[in-house]
Amino acid sequence: MRRQVTISGIFRLWITAVQVAIVETVFDQGNDMQTVLTHETTIRVGLFLGLLGLMALWEIAAPQRRLELPRVLRWSNNLALVFVDTAILRLVLPTLAVGVAIIAHDRGWGLFNLLGWPLWVKGLLAILVLDLAIYGQHIVFHKVPVLWRMHRMHHSDPDFDVTTGVRFHPLEILLSMLIKMALVAALGADPAAVILFELILSAGALFSHANIRLPQRLDRALRLVVVTPDMHRIHHSEVRRETDSNYGFSVTWWDRLFGTYRVAAKAGQQGIRFGIGAFGSRREQWLDQLFVQPLRDPDDDSKAPRP
Repeated sequence: MRRQVTISGIFRLWITAVQVAIVETVFDQGNDMQTVLTHETTIRVGLFLGLLGLMALWEIAAPQRRLELPRVLRWSNNLALVFVDTAILRLVLPTLAVGVAIIAHDRGWGLFNLLGWPLWVKGLLAILVLDLAIYGQHIVFHKVPVLWRMHRMHHSDPDFDVTTGVRFHPLEILLSMLIKMALVAALGADPAAVILFELILSAGALFSHANIRLPQRLDRALRLVVVTPDMHRIHHSEVRRETDSNYGFSVTWWDRLFGTYRVAAKAGQQGIRFGIGAFGSRREQWLDQLFVQPLRDPDDDSKAPRP
């Protein structure tokens, strides 16, 4: 009973953190757009660190599965990727998605800047289109061999926990940002909508990859809208037909709409096996090996795109 109270308390804290960071900060009428944009980095970093800490505590309090490798090995290298990815983005690109949204807004670029629709309608549509684009991009990265080589580093993690949600190769992060920037410019997405989308995407990635145990009733209820860890864990299965399902990061609608939704893994949650061939060894989890992984071939990559 005491553990149940603890888990419930952590979940309420998570919901509260999301509400404060997204609703009160981004859409508080006391904050003008310039204030929100000025503090964009603080908002995003604060939400990321807060949710990362909450998910980590939840994983300790109520883990869904036992980890195969020491947490310190995987966490230190997976989280180091976050700093490397961020540094490369800042060094290579003069601005990011929110900056492009500001430029498009100021210069009247993009579809939404040509339409006289209410701001909230355009903002909601922008978030939905961007989320659908991430879903579509995810599928493409699985189907195109050269893109799969970049993305498979995310799937080669021999365990599945909150840090798996930030384990992406710098090349994939850079290409994803370029795609996102082009779409933001084409849409003329409002800067506030882009910020909100980025917050939702970050929160969804952390939550959907967390090694946490949810009551089945709660998991089923959440899945009506939100991608849960039990749902996305199936996508990381070494079984090809399961990998080719549950591509969504935040909402379940796209998987349901396009026929890629899978309710359960054949082996059950405890029977899912992760990783890709030899890339699952301890040595392969070090940062230097992760960087060169796209150039190498594992002993067995059953998830590779078929000719």
